[in-house]
Amino acid sequence: MTKARLSFFQIWNMCFGFFGIQIGFGLQNANTSRIFQSLGVEVNHLAILWIAAPATGLLVQPVVGYLSDKTWGRLGRRRPYFLWGALATSAALLVMPNAPALWVAAAALWVMDASINITMEPFRAFVGDNLPDEQRATGFAMQSFFIGLGAVLASALPWMLTHWLHVANTAPAGQVPPSVHMAFYVGAAGLLLSVLWTVFTTREYSPDQIAAFEVAERTAKGESPAEPEPPSRPVRAYLVGGAVWGICGLGLAAVVLAARLEKELYILAALAVLFGLAQLAAGVLRARAAPANGFSEVIEDLFRMPATMRQLAVVQFFSWFALFAMWIYTTPAVAAFHFHAGDAASKAYNDGADWVGVLFAFYNGVAALAALLIPLIARALGRRLSHVLCLALGGLGLLAFPLIRQPALLWVPMIGVGFAWSSILSAPYSILSGAVPARKMGVYMGIFNFFIVVPQLLAATVLGLLLKAFFGGEAIWALVLGAGSMFAAALCVFAVDDPGEPKALIPAPSNT
Repeated sequence: MTKARLSFFQIWNMCFGFFGIQIGFGLQNANTSRIFQSLGVEVNHLAILWIAAPATGLLVQPVVGYLSDKTWGRLGRRRPYFLWGALATSAALLVMPNAPALWVAAAALWVMDASINITMEPFRAFVGDNLPDEQRATGFAMQSFFIGLGAVLASALPWMLTHWLHVANTAPAGQVPPSVHMAFYVGAAGLLLSVLWTVFTTREYSPDQIAAFEVAERTAKGESPAEPEPPSRPVRAYLVGGAVWGICGLGLAAVVLAARLEKELYILAALAVLFGLAQLAAGVLRARAAPANGFSEVIEDLFRMPATMRQLAVVQFFSWFALFAMWIYTTPAVAAFHFHAGDAASKAYNDGADWVGVLFAFYNGVAALAALLIPLIARALGRRLSHVLCLALGGLGLLAFPLIRQPALLWVPMIGVGFAWSSILSAPYSILSGAVPARKMGVYMGIFNFFIVVPQLLAATVLGLLLKAFFGGEAIWALVLGAGSMFAAALCVFAVDDPGEPKALIPAPSNT
């Protein structure tokens, strides 16, 4: 019993929704700092306002993954989440550029990221659910192509509106430029329409069919039809671990208070306390022999991750710390360092911000093309060395920003960033897909998002403090720190065990 092979256009239809998702994601990445600065935020405080995005993903993705694994209805298993997430994201895109105050913009960012996560997370498992093994490379490559294409359009939209349609890219102090307004409106429409296309032109296998396929695959390999469950974590380990994390979090909060350190550090303290409380709650439920529930299952699966997933977590940590540094600080860095502008209402600043949008579009275009080249590199070097090479190119690209004085030449380092981005969207997921059980594909993809979100939270918490304390608040140095983190990620790939190295790299999409 095997899954049916799909035609090229069937695969196209099932992946087309990612085009719209990436439009929303690209608009958020390229313009959030610009909107916040237009509303009067200082550059040192940008990172803390971005905290809503990764914090939301930390909570939403594992929940949506768990629920989508267990969902089955008229729209299928994953598609209901595509639909409702797209509707909410489109609404947030309409609100954000019209925010009359900073708190409204921050709330819109939170809603936007939550809804993007609701839409995006099930797409990670969609290809694995519906394609046979020999077609997964094609499916993931198609998703990577649409990721790049949507991000190119989203990143360049404000620039195109200004230079092609003469929409103004400046506004009075405290207001968002008209070009950004128009870009968000176009993005909302594009996101909704493309996701609706996938929702209404695709079909899914039921959970029972997926289970039957998994049994047949294991039997064909000479393995036991039922995959053995790893041992459960002892109650005592939950209670002790929860107490340690909680005490550490409270201790950090006390130090921050006593030493009058920056308030952003309270976020790290809160994260440690919350993780401790989650473990304590899971331990208490286990001790009372409470019935199985979503919370307990997610926490249990977190501690039963396959070894390969744990190794990939370290790579993800450094990779996404670098990416978040780039997304937060490229606009203020280029505006100040290359366009010599610090006033968010000035023409020079907005010209710099528009150019960053073009640069982001360029690296995403490179990433779309790289998705076609990386499988060839992987055949020659292997999947791990291919990822090492791409991450190193990304580190070199970020490191080049303070070395290049001419804004017109900044597209050159973006080539390296594009290769790194394409590989980050593909290599970790291609390795992971063979290390987790099919019946838990959604929840493990959601848990894997932890190792994207935690470095983003750390970056949002400490980058502003580091710039203020050691670099005079100059945003360009955040890109240098990002380069160092990208190089660290490349080194950590060598520690990843990839026993199922395929003949070609199987690309897969991103998150926030």
